[in-house]
Amino acid sequence: MENNQNQQDLNIELPDEIATGVFSNLALINHSPTEFVLDFIQMMPGVQKPKVRSRVILTPEHAKRLLNALSENLKNFESQFGNVKDDDTFHLNFGQNGQA
Repeated sequence: MENNQNQQDLNIELPDEIATGVFSNLALINHSPTEFVLDFIQMMPGVQKPKVRSRVILTPEHAKRLLNALSENLKNFESQFGNVKDDDTFHLNFGQNGQA
């Protein structure tokens, strides 16, 4: 309970240029002994070289907290909206000529 109270006391600023977010349909994760690097990529039809739209660098401890938070939020989402399709294969279909 004390941890929740500490989170509620945070006064976090969300600048307008960040608030709109960044669309990503691919994420790549790399790690070293001291950090995890998450690259969020936007792949678009007809674009030969997708661009990294955002990079987040985390300590291993924060990466594990993120994993747990995502897991808990996904569980809550699925209980409200139904199961999310879990397919280990990667598909992007941009029409007849564009698949990745």
